[in-house]
Amino acid sequence: MDMRKQTIITSVLVGALAVGGLQAWAATVHYNDSSVTGGSEAWNAWAAEWEKTAADFTKVSLTPGAAESQINFAWYSEGSNATPIVYFGTDAQNLQAYNGTSAAVDASLTNGKAYSYNYATVTGLTENTTYYYAVSKSGVPSATETFKTGDFDSVNILYVGDPQVGASKGQPQGEGKLTADAGVANTAARNDGFAWDRTLDAALAQNPNLNFVISAGDQVNKTGKAKEEEYAAYLSASALTSLPVATTIGNHDSLNPDYSYHFNNPNPTQLGKTQAGGDYYYTYGEGLFIVLNTNNYNVAEHEQSIQKAIAAFPNANWRVVTIHQDIYGSGLDHSDTDGMILRTQLTPVFDKYDIDVVLQGHDHTYSRSKILYGDGQTHGNYEFKLNAAGDDYDWDHAYNTTSGESIPLSPDAADSAAVAALDRFAEDNHCYTIESSGQSTVTNPKGTLYMTANSASGSKYYELIATQQDYIANRSQNWLPSYSVINMTANDFKITTYQVTDAGSVEKIDNTFTIHKTAGR
Repeated sequence: MDMRKQTIITSVLVGALAVGGLQAWAATVHYNDSSVTGGSEAWNAWAAEWEKTAADFTKVSLTPGAAESQINFAWYSEGSNATPIVYFGTDAQNLQAYNGTSAAVDASLTNGKAYSYNYATVTGLTENTTYYYAVSKSGVPSATETFKTGDFDSVNILYVGDPQVGASKGQPQGEGKLTADAGVANTAARNDGFAWDRTLDAALAQNPNLNFVISAGDQVNKTGKAKEEEYAAYLSASALTSLPVATTIGNHDSLNPDYSYHFNNPNPTQLGKTQAGGDYYYTYGEGLFIVLNTNNYNVAEHEQSIQKAIAAFPNANWRVVTIHQDIYGSGLDHSDTDGMILRTQLTPVFDKYDIDVVLQGHDHTYSRSKILYGDGQTHGNYEFKLNAAGDDYDWDHAYNTTSGESIPLSPDAADSAAVAALDRFAEDNHCYTIESSGQSTVTNPKGTLYMTANSASGSKYYELIATQQDYIANRSQNWLPSYSVINMTANDFKITTYQVTDAGSVEKIDNTFTIHKTAGR
């Protein structure tokens, strides 16, 4: 998420929605200080290695393949003499070579030093099997790592939001403040990379049989700038050597191609593209997973991506979409302003294609919606535009795509015309119907469950909006890193959410919620 509105705005918008109340954005002083939560020995060891970590852009990234029998790899190698080969197999001493592709990294993102990015895909994986792999970096094999597939019928997924490595910039640590300067001087990335690693370790210790991870976006913090030390910290998490991550393009990832260099996403489309890439999809077990780059506001293209995915896997029993912006969330900074920018357009599309679950990020708070579907009425369409420099989004205004009206999202309370425009925008976004609420299990529901994940690293948190919206079933903000665990079978989609305490223990913050189906799609 963006770091706009650095000073706390105390005014409350005059025309607040009765269902929740539009409120002005506010800065946060809450974050995870890794020098405190990490324990001195672990933190000191990480900090001692930071100079080496920040300079190593060649960490390997694992991504789910197009189906559960595949896995994708991406990594950098120094220079232009790339050898995009993955060595993979069940015998660590006799690995099979899988050849891939490579291309040059934009050197302006790597301090002028030449790198190549490498892609490769391994096929033929079977469930509950231990594999070994190494990658070739300019002809030199990396150390051999271990990867284990899980069960393909009962799939366990870790769902996280906004690691946003580097977002703790400006916060105190010791006698100074964390900075987001380049390279090793990015002490905010040092802080947040440790916290991200800590959360993944806690999640894996609790759930050793995870199949893969879904990240709802904002892997890193810098927008439109070189940020390889942030990716280096993100990819340095020890769990990621054995855990594929299906990442989503967040607004902080969106405006550089470096995201696309680091993540070899399956079935990539040319739809919904920004500089980081576009929409993609994959299948795993009983699920079809569709990942939309909602930093591109062309919903017609996102609908085409959904159509392509369903045409490829029409019989998947579960249809799960991941987006970054939370069109149904409960955080103060976004949920009733820019977070709902695509609500009027995406809600009927998700209804049309019978999407079961939408996983969201962006708001750095936790919430679980009731089961929702559209109200069947005609509503306006909205979007964001880039700022004049083209290096970030204009977060202060929504635009009506039909009329061209510019809608200020945090107007001065004395500007009655601006407040009225925001009121109309908010009222237009009351475009949903509540199908069910209050139950811990719903059976064959009409509508969609919307989840919003808090920050998995704790690099930055936001307040909950003052009044819980009518579409929210449960929500939480305890200023602690959190994650959710999904278990998906043919008939049940279960999700449970936890937080990691300062002492490192894991606590449940919401009851397990289950969607049950008595028959296939």
